[in-house]
Amino acid sequence: MTEHPAFFQPLPDGRLRCTLCPRLCALRDGQRGMCFVRMRRGDRIDLDTHGRSTGFCIDPIEKKPLNHFLPGTPVLSFGTAGCNLACKFCQNHEISKSREIDALAARATPETIARVARQTGCRSVAFTYNDPVIFYEYALDTAAACRALGVKSVAVTAGYISDGPRAAFFRAMDAANIDLKAFAPDFYRRLTGSEIGPVLDTIRFAVHETPCWVELTTLLIPGENDSDAEIAALSAWVMAECGPDVPLHFTAFHPDHRMRDHPRTPVETLLRARAIGRGAGLNHVYVGNAHHAAAQSSYCAGCGARVIGRDWHVLTHWALDPRGRCTACGTVFPGVIDGPPGRWGGRRQRLRMPASASG
Repeated sequence: MTEHPAFFQPLPDGRLRCTLCPRLCALRDGQRGMCFVRMRRGDRIDLDTHGRSTGFCIDPIEKKPLNHFLPGTPVLSFGTAGCNLACKFCQNHEISKSREIDALAARATPETIARVARQTGCRSVAFTYNDPVIFYEYALDTAAACRALGVKSVAVTAGYISDGPRAAFFRAMDAANIDLKAFAPDFYRRLTGSEIGPVLDTIRFAVHETPCWVELTTLLIPGENDSDAEIAALSAWVMAECGPDVPLHFTAFHPDHRMRDHPRTPVETLLRARAIGRGAGLNHVYVGNAHHAAAQSSYCAGCGARVIGRDWHVLTHWALDPRGRCTACGTVFPGVIDGPPGRWGGRRQRLRMPASASG
């Protein structure tokens, strides 16, 4: 394992403060942080889940969701246990809220993951299902192993990370989908147990200070963050701080975890949000977790032509040249386009790591 900076500092009362994320958990020997996977042992704070995962799958890259990053290609996806947020609406709570560290039965070294990704034809590896910020060392070691073999790395994250580790994290990633869960401080405090400020800082940093390709996602929850005013404010912020070409995905909520009393998000709400986002000047606004081929497809910002057709996660149309330019007008389509589209489609394939190569 690569030696990483120690993201903790001693306090006068003998505790160690974890500085990886803005929670700044202060721990005595044997205590775990709120994320549950970072634990104080003696004079340091260690990650419990390096080399241990809840499982591996091959997914379409569009499922992350990333619509402008190697479209149509497969991505090897994995996560670990725990999370540094407390979202009452978590859609992956079986993994992210797990307190059963010993249930992490799938084991693999970073080098194994990179090698298997290349052998299975995956163009990238995604750190997903729970937030890779909390398994920082495992994610960065895997990203380094992937880069050595020509495999790209993808972070699916809430962006709740401190200034210090933020730079190395996003510079190790080739693409990221960052959750912008709402545009109200009260929502973040009440429904996620966190603060919005560090998330906005992370988005700005990743977009402007790193080569990482960034897309944003907002899960719209009826009665919580789906008003026209909030969607308009969020869209205006993305336009002002990120520019017109950073894709924004509005996705549908389904009742889960501690918010089973809220209804599913109607498709009409997603389409209304998309219209508001486009009205704010954003060129690439999508809907997710709902079927609407027109609103899941990509369009040229220059001439309006459909350049990528999508039906759920399946590509149905392609009108970009090998350099990612619209074949109708020559406008460059923003993102990471590398030759013709992939043909993975909408498949999801569970993957078992080879036992002989596991760590």
